[in-house]
Amino acid sequence: MSTWHQVAGSLSHRREWALPSAVIATLVGILYAPVLVRLVQQWWQDPNYSHGFVVPLFFLFLLWNERDRWQHISAEPATRWGIAGMIVAVGLLVLGALGAELFVSRLSFLVLLAGLVLFFVGWKLLRAWMFPLCFLLFMIPLPGIIYYQITFPLQLLASRFAGTTLDLLQVPALREGNLIILPNDTLAVAEACSGIRSLFSLLAMAVAYGYIVEKNNWRRSALAVLMIPIAIVSNGFRIVGTALVAYFIGPAWAEGFFHFFAGWLIFVVALALMLLVHRAIDWRGYLGKEKS
Repeated sequence: MSTWHQVAGSLSHRREWALPSAVIATLVGILYAPVLVRLVQQWWQDPNYSHGFVVPLFFLFLLWNERDRWQHISAEPATRWGIAGMIVAVGLLVLGALGAELFVSRLSFLVLLAGLVLFFVGWKLLRAWMFPLCFLLFMIPLPGIIYYQITFPLQLLASRFAGTTLDLLQVPALREGNLIILPNDTLAVAEACSGIRSLFSLLAMAVAYGYIVEKNNWRRSALAVLMIPIAIVSNGFRIVGTALVAYFIGPAWAEGFFHFFAGWLIFVVALALMLLVHRAIDWRGYLGKEKS
């Protein structure tokens, strides 16, 4: 009899929340459909953010993979905080629409998700979901003003690295700003060659990889931070390789397929370096334990 009462109580509780849940889901769909559609379109059209398609899938994978942990969390709805969070989210959505700032509108969707979790379940589940929710930030393109503040220094850094490396290899090359001038060609380290594309993708991958394979937050942070110089140096070597092909084989060979292939090759090399860095961190931790 007690089991029957528990089942009946559970069904009654679900029916109680069915209507509010349906109303909220409908409102969310109406409010955010234009925002999410434009976001997916940007993932499709802008190669810098094509990794955005993978980010929500990894978010769902994390929720499924850790379901045993969060399913045992008791529901303690923080109704007032949840409503406050949803109000803030709608305010950000309106602010983003008025200011034509897509980043704010898209960010409001994550704030809304956090508010919904608080409203229906409470703080305990929100804390358990904190990393998956924060990881969704990787799917949101940066505001233009921040994007270009990062891109231009990366262009100069990549061209400087390439010029220095070519000098060490005794290849006649002159660097002027973001231009690499060879005897038979001039390479422009354009925005697409700045490394920003691989930087975003590799950083997201390093964070995801660290979260899955590591339990220590210090090691997770180290992997993410060290991926930044790895991505920058890897992109520099890609430009060096392009310059070498243009100089020794011909400018035509440095474009088209080689340019595309070099991008993927360097991406794989950067992933291999990430794994080596992880092994080095593990080895350092092992030596620390041995000494202690």
